[in-house]
Amino acid sequence: MKKGYDLLNDPFLNKGTAFTMQEREKYGLVGILPPTVQSLDTQAEQVYKNVENKPNVTEKRHYLMNIFSRNRTLFFHVFKQHIAEFMPIVYDPGIAESIREYSEFFITPQNAAYLSIDHPEQMEQSIRNAAEGRDIDLIVVTDAEAILGIGDWGTNGVSISVGKLMVYTAAAGLDPARVLPVVLDAGTNRESLLNDPLYLGLHQKRIIDDRYYNFVDQFVKLVENMFPHLYLHFEDFGREHAANILNKYVDTYPVFNDDIEGTGIISLAGILGGLNISGEKLSDQTYMCFGAGTAGCGIAKRIYQEMLDQGLSEAEAKKKFYLVDRQGLLFDDMTDLTPEQKPFVRKRSEFDNADELTTLAAAVKAIHPTILVGTSTQSGAFTEEIVKEMASFTKRPIIFPLSNPTELAEAKAEDLIHWTDGRALVATGIPSQPVTYKGVTYEIGQANNALIYPGLGLGVIASGAKLLTDRMISVAAHSIGGIVDPAQPGAAVLPPVTQLDRFSETVASAVAAEAKKEGLNRNDVSDPDECVKKYKWEPKYK
Repeated sequence: MKKGYDLLNDPFLNKGTAFTMQEREKYGLVGILPPTVQSLDTQAEQVYKNVENKPNVTEKRHYLMNIFSRNRTLFFHVFKQHIAEFMPIVYDPGIAESIREYSEFFITPQNAAYLSIDHPEQMEQSIRNAAEGRDIDLIVVTDAEAILGIGDWGTNGVSISVGKLMVYTAAAGLDPARVLPVVLDAGTNRESLLNDPLYLGLHQKRIIDDRYYNFVDQFVKLVENMFPHLYLHFEDFGREHAANILNKYVDTYPVFNDDIEGTGIISLAGILGGLNISGEKLSDQTYMCFGAGTAGCGIAKRIYQEMLDQGLSEAEAKKKFYLVDRQGLLFDDMTDLTPEQKPFVRKRSEFDNADELTTLAAAVKAIHPTILVGTSTQSGAFTEEIVKEMASFTKRPIIFPLSNPTELAEAKAEDLIHWTDGRALVATGIPSQPVTYKGVTYEIGQANNALIYPGLGLGVIASGAKLLTDRMISVAAHSIGGIVDPAQPGAAVLPPVTQLDRFSETVASAVAAEAKKEGLNRNDVSDPDECVKKYKWEPKYK
């Protein structure tokens, strides 16, 4: 057992001023802590007051990250109490600034593993050093090539792995001592980092050839062997690699790519929520995505699969989809299409004015979508003209401007409600305040992947699922549908972040039950609810 400063410096064991007098005697803490013994609740109250007194998000985040680095139990005790308030600070959108300035403000590695493509021979040693003998159930790994909204940030992107795992614990109760953030440093193409002497990652251009894929493969096989029940979460890989990596391992290990699958799940859940309010069928919708990268194509794939599940043929379902990217509407004769875009492209012969469909406005006018989803990171792309055009031919347009951070959103919720005379069914990628219009208060759902991925992961880990399947993903999306009352005027299409811990359990139980149904569980799931509750960690001092 650690003693003295070694104990105080271990964030998984440290209690700070909550160590009792008996514990102080036993563990060599007498005289190196102030004499008053505080309770966890008192410490948490003190932390929250300090956060309130900080002048801006940056200062609040720096303070909270200091607590996180020193005392995980205290951090998550406070986070869980104020989850809706703290989410934008410790994760999205507040995390963007932390990523940009990671090297400049580096103080502690926060128990992450930093893996270098230049030293693959050190990989096993690095993982063992970072895990420190802990059994790991969940790894969030990134190569930080395509952090949504801010791009390539190399090793600085380790913050995204740390932040994602914070949400897993706060929302779904995964034990922070059994998770591991990892960054794969394959270089960076951001010149400002390469020219910055303070940048802590490899000062070289990204390696993207077979050496890169061998590096990833070595990592996946190593950690899956070291931790046999591991759930592996891929985060913010570039559009040229993300799907290739997911597809390679999805039938072998329980793996998940949040940008491809997570955004798709929460978008599907939001669309289903919108259709619950409007009373319409998914099979009657026309779907348009603006921004056909990893996230945009991942959403389209998930909605397409749902249409198949609801009885449409492949040909019938594909007729419902239109992707718009920087070239305009995507056609099958374009030479720069990605593999993920190709299933949803159209033929020019379908349109009399195909050569004119080079803008979102032109595409909306020609196609009349009933669902418009934005993952373009083009601020203000959903203009008043486009939105009013869409609202002119559909009674309850479903409009999701999902890009973040705030300055990159395609539209503001308030504008969408006003431009459609209160008829739009809206979800945003950033937190949005309720909108009051003509006497009705419209709650705005946040299409935050955190509404889904923590519960999904908890369900996989608690059941010991051998794989994460399409059916498990589908039941996760459907499982939160009953939480919002669609008959309530101004009802949101998604439940609020304030209920995150509640519906994370709902999602987890549904996923665990599906794992059992498919015969993929390695743990006892005779009672899915009990299986999930037994696995959850509570932020209480031992």
